[in-house]
Amino acid sequence: MATAAAQPMPAQAVASYQRVEPGSVNITVADLSQIKAVKPEKVDQATEQWVSSFNKAIQSSDFNGLSDLFLPEAHWRDHLCLSWDCHTFNGPEKMKEFLKKECRLKSVAVDKSSEFRSPTVTVFDGQGKIPGIQTFLTTESDVGRGLGVARLVQQDSKLKAFSLFTSMRELKGHEEKVFGRRPEGVAHGGQPGRKNWQERRIADENFEDSEPTVLILGAGQGGLTPAARLKMLDVPTLIIDRNPRIGDNWRNRYHQLVLHDPVWYDHLPYVNFPPHWPIFTPKDKLAEFFETYAKLLELNVWTSTTIKESKWDPSKKRWTVVVERTKEPGVSETRILHPKHIIQATGHSGEKSFPSHIPGIKGFKGDRLCHSSEFSGAKMNGSGKRAIVVGCCNSGHDIAQDYYEKGYDVTMVQRSSTCVISSESILKIGLAGLYDETGPPVEDADVTFWSIPSSVLKSIQIDVTALQNKNDAKLLEGLEKAGFKLDQGPDRAGLFMKYFQRGGGYYIDVGASQLIIDGKIKIKQGQEIAEVQSNGLKFADGSELPADEIIFATGYKNMRTQARNIFGDELADQVKDVWGFDEEGEVRTMWRKTGHPGFWFFGGNLALCRYWSRMIALQIKALEEGICEYSDR
Repeated sequence: MATAAAQPMPAQAVASYQRVEPGSVNITVADLSQIKAVKPEKVDQATEQWVSSFNKAIQSSDFNGLSDLFLPEAHWRDHLCLSWDCHTFNGPEKMKEFLKKECRLKSVAVDKSSEFRSPTVTVFDGQGKIPGIQTFLTTESDVGRGLGVARLVQQDSKLKAFSLFTSMRELKGHEEKVFGRRPEGVAHGGQPGRKNWQERRIADENFEDSEPTVLILGAGQGGLTPAARLKMLDVPTLIIDRNPRIGDNWRNRYHQLVLHDPVWYDHLPYVNFPPHWPIFTPKDKLAEFFETYAKLLELNVWTSTTIKESKWDPSKKRWTVVVERTKEPGVSETRILHPKHIIQATGHSGEKSFPSHIPGIKGFKGDRLCHSSEFSGAKMNGSGKRAIVVGCCNSGHDIAQDYYEKGYDVTMVQRSSTCVISSESILKIGLAGLYDETGPPVEDADVTFWSIPSSVLKSIQIDVTALQNKNDAKLLEGLEKAGFKLDQGPDRAGLFMKYFQRGGGYYIDVGASQLIIDGKIKIKQGQEIAEVQSNGLKFADGSELPADEIIFATGYKNMRTQARNIFGDELADQVKDVWGFDEEGEVRTMWRKTGHPGFWFFGGNLALCRYWSRMIALQIKALEEGICEYSDR
C-alpha cells in the first residue's frame, strides 16, 4: 500500500486515458500486495480496544502511540474534522507531523446506531484478500461533531488501522434546524398587523428588508444543494440564474437526455426521490423535481437574473454586486447586493470547449453546426440527411443515437479512445451493495464511499473495472471489431477515476454501443479534423465526410474560464485551478477554499453535490460565526 510521490503529468506527453487536468496529479495506485492479515476475532471487543488506544494517542502530547495503531502504509483521510480543509495523510509519520501543529480532534467512539454502521468483518481490497473490521465512528472535535469510518486489520493478534476517515457533520451550537430543532411555523397570540406565511415567504424571497449573506450563481444541483444546507444553518442565501425557470439548465439540453446514474445514487439533501421514481431520470422530469425541491425547502431563487457588475472589498470582506432581474416580460429591476460569499455553481466545467480555430468553421453551409450544449435535438424525418458528431463520451453517444432514431445517416468522430461500461455493469457491479434498492441510507453510503483514500479507491477500481469488463465482454469485443477504440481509464482503473482525474472521457452505455456494433452509427477513428468544408469535414489523412449537421461534443474548459468572464482577470488569476487530484488525492479547489476569500466553486453530479454541499455550508457558517478565519489551515 506504500505510495510513491505522485507526479503531475503533462497532458501532451501521455495517452489520452492517462491524461489529467493541467497541474493535477495522476494519483498513484496503492500497493496492497504486502498487507498480510487474518480474519479478526472478538470483533466488538477488539474494536473497542483499538478506539480506546486511539483516543489515548490523540490526547497525548507527542502522538507516538499512533505508530502502533496504524499500518506503516495506512491512510488517514479527513474532511473538516482536523482542519478547515480536506487532507489525506499516508503513514503514521505524516499523521503525527500534522497533529503536532494542532489536534482539533478530541475523541472518537464506535457507532452502533444501526447494523450497517456497527463493527463488521469485511474485505478492504478488490480481490477479497485483505479481511478486516469496518466500523463507523462518531467523532468530536473542539468545534463540531461528525462521523468517521475505521478499517482495521489483525496482525499478530493485534488490530492496526488499514485506513481511518474522520469528517465534520455539524458545528456545536449551530446545528441544522431539522427534526427536534424544526421551527414552530406559527407564533400564537394577539399580534396586530402580523404577516401570514405567504407574505413572509414573498418578503424573504425578495430580500425586501435584508441582504443575502451568500449569493449563488446557478440554479442546478450545484446551486440548490448548498442553498438547502445553508438554509438549515440559518445563513441567508440567494440563488440567481439567467434562465426563466429553475431546472432550465436540464430542460434546455438535448431532447433525449436521461441521467446515466441510477436514482439511488442521485438523491438530494433532505428530500429523496419518491419510491416510484424511475431508475434513470429523464431531463425534464429532473427539472420539474428541481422546481418542486426549491419550493419545498423555501429556497430563494431569482430567475431571469444576471450579474452586471461585481467587486470585492477586502477591507469590509464583502462583495458589491449589481444584478438585473426580469420579474415579468417588460418589467425588470436593478438591485445592488452586498454578499459576503459568492458560490459559482454554473456547472462542474467552465465555458464550452468549441474548436473555433479549425479552418473553415465559419464557412459551413449545412443546416446546423454547434456545440453539444446548444443541441436541442435531431429533427424529425431525417431520412436522407447526414450528421457528424465529434466526440465519443456520454453526450456524443446520446446525440448520435438521437440522430439515428430520427433517420439520419450518422457518423461519430473518435479522435482518441473512450472508456465504455454498460449501464447494467454499473448497477450490478460498480454501485451494487452501496447505491442500490437494498443499500444503506444514502448518507451512510456517501460516508462509506468518501472514507476510501483515493489511491486505495484506484486500486479497488482496477479490480472492479476488470469484473465489469468481463460482464461486458461481448459488447466490448463488438465495439473493437467496429473500429471503436477502447481504454480502461487511468492505470486501468475505469470510469470513476477517469471522472475524478479529468472530468470525462467515458460512456455509460444505454444503447448506442449496439448501434455502433451493428453499423447503424458509423465510426471515424483516430484522425484530427484538418478543415471544416462548406458541406462537411476534411481530416488530417485527407479523407472527407459530407454532412448536413455537425455537432461538437467536445466538452468544457476549466471553471476558471467562466469565473474570468463573469468576475474578471483579477479574481481568475487569484483562484486555483479546479478539478483533478492534488498530491494527497483530494479533488482540487472545488468545494474548498479557492485562494480568494469570499469566493467558492461548486459543482459535480447529483451525488457529489449531495455530499459536498454539507462541507461547503459548514465552512461558510464557521466563517460567519467567527469560529474560524479564512487563513486558518
